Amino acid sequence: MSTEAKITLLNQFSVFDCLNGTEKNQLADAMEFRKKPRYSVIYQPGDNSDYLYLLSKGAIKISTHNSEGKEVIKQLIHPEAIFGELALVGESTRNETAQSLKEEIQYCTIRIADFQRILALNTTLNQQLLMLFGQRMMAAETKLENLIFKDARSRIVSFLHEVVTKRGRRVGYEMLLKHSLTHQDIANITCTSRQTVTLVLNELRKENLIYFNRGRILVRDMDVLQANAA
Repeated sequence: MSTEAKITLLNQFSVFDCLNGTEKNQLADAMEFRKKPRYSVIYQPGDNSDYLYLLSKGAIKISTHNSEGKEVIKQLIHPEAIFGELALVGESTRNETAQSLKEEIQYCTIRIADFQRILALNTTLNQQLLMLFGQRMMAAETKLENLIFKDARSRIVSFLHEVVTKRGRRVGYEMLLKHSLTHQDIANITCTSRQTVTLVLNELRKENLIYFNRGRILVRDMDVLQANAA
């Protein structure tokens, strides 16, 4: 990938809007382009936390496993997002797994030491990253609250409403989401079972709240769906 292409990529990340031309060139010089096929592991527990990652294409799940080997998906990463950021706050080895979903991914890596040199020169970038980390912490707290206070159906419906709100597109009065998630992925995100996810989705379809097929979910009315998540 050329320097110009790397800078074009950086311009898609709002967190880097505070960098001047020289700083963007320095960051571009430190970036290395990568691509991997679907279901590839980018890093896993025990790997050194040496790099920060910028996702440009595809989707990634950040997950961990309990003592029985059950996967819990902590976060979904989509294009124009940073991941692997815990390396910036003292993580020396990875405690999570980053893996692509059902399509090829493209991303850039930045060695932590190189990124920290740019951070040292731009206090605004430090503030932007703090805001990013804070938003992800609040999202994690919300997920924990949902796990404690909501039943399985409500958690699944809440997740659908959230992901369609963030990544869906309006089609008339409805919202359409194209995604790479299996029913098992949704179960691992909402701490339910695949069977429960299938049951809830089928119930929502019978109630004419959603229509779904492989890779697509159409929400008939977002307000009604949100009410079902309460």
